[in-house]
Amino acid sequence: MEKRFTKDHIGIGILGLGVVGSGTVDLLMRNREEIEKKIGLPIRIYGIAVRNVNKPRAVKVDRALLTDDPRSVIDNPDVDILCELIGGVEPARSYVMQALEQGKQVVTANKEMMAKAGNGIMKEAARRQLDLQFEGSVAGGIPIIQSMKNALAGNRVTEVMGIINGTTNYILTRMTEEGASLEDVLREAQELGYAEADPTSDVDGFDAGYKIAILSAIAFTSKVSVDDVYVEGIRSISASDISYAAELGYIIKLLGIGKRMPNNQIQVRVHPTLLPKHHPLASTHDVYNSVLVKGDSIGDVMFYGRGAGSGPTGSAVVGDILDTCRNLRFGSTGRVACTCFETSTVQPIEDVETRHYIRMVVQDKPRVLSAISGIFGDNDINIEAMIQKTIYGKQTDIVWLMHESPGKAIQAALSAIKNLDIVVEVSNWIRVEE
Repeated sequence: MEKRFTKDHIGIGILGLGVVGSGTVDLLMRNREEIEKKIGLPIRIYGIAVRNVNKPRAVKVDRALLTDDPRSVIDNPDVDILCELIGGVEPARSYVMQALEQGKQVVTANKEMMAKAGNGIMKEAARRQLDLQFEGSVAGGIPIIQSMKNALAGNRVTEVMGIINGTTNYILTRMTEEGASLEDVLREAQELGYAEADPTSDVDGFDAGYKIAILSAIAFTSKVSVDDVYVEGIRSISASDISYAAELGYIIKLLGIGKRMPNNQIQVRVHPTLLPKHHPLASTHDVYNSVLVKGDSIGDVMFYGRGAGSGPTGSAVVGDILDTCRNLRFGSTGRVACTCFETSTVQPIEDVETRHYIRMVVQDKPRVLSAISGIFGDNDINIEAMIQKTIYGKQTDIVWLMHESPGKAIQAALSAIKNLDIVVEVSNWIRVEE
């Protein structure tokens, strides 16, 4: 079937002119001449849908292009590529499906939509031999999705692990460098614009959860339901935890982790993690992101860069637009369809085996250590290291570093330990990766 493009230019429609939309439009206009040379055809924006056409914008744009009616952009017959940059699941999903039904190519940076509804959208795009590109949905300007779908496609990926939320990484970096509390650094991050007024999605790990679901689906060629992703944020992390981790030779990061396991299982999880200071991800600071991919042929590959913001994410969106334009011009749209052809189950977090950091406050009395270590032993948990410091006169901070064991064993041990009269509180439990 002949699909070669016959028009003398490529029409683009955009939904949303917020942070990502502004970065996308700015880059398209600023580098237009070079972009068009790379495509081989002129490009033209036919419409930009926004909520308020009178709102001041971060980018100069012809006001005649603005509309508060998304359907007028979607239905415009001159629009060949629809860029969905509004975020959220609905109405974004419906708009994308309407565009596909009309035979339009789609570029999106919508992580939540792709994590929750992406499988169905990708199958519809594949059925119609249309492009659905979503590089901007994970890690901002870092070209991780295209790399995994193309350059690394010959590998059997065994692990994908990364710092994929810039807000939490900024908070943990400041806490590490300054010994500050999470509350103080969060307030600073909000003032600087690194954190939203409602930081729930970032601080509680949901943003990273969407992203690791997307990356794991690509890495392990299997559908991943975001409901199966274990998500734990950073609210429990204190300056004390960061100090003790440093004393043990570790740094604390919020990680998204995907691992291929035996018996057709995969791990997909987000949680604070102790990393050795020499680990490749440990040197990723402030708002930067990094992703480590392990393949059976390539070994370890590291991706690093700005993980959010107008410029970086706009760069990813424009890269997808350029790639889609090339595919459209030469009749090769839909060539990289949904790759979720395997059926894997996500391993329950209680079955995941890692090493563990545990901090507790106990009474400074005889036989405390033997009582607690006895419970760990009863649950087949081996102790690797221990730090004990008197903090409140007759109360002592004890930090344990445990050898690898399943989460359910730690849960059982801590439940028993909490019932000891000598234990004031179990303050924190953090997983450890090597």
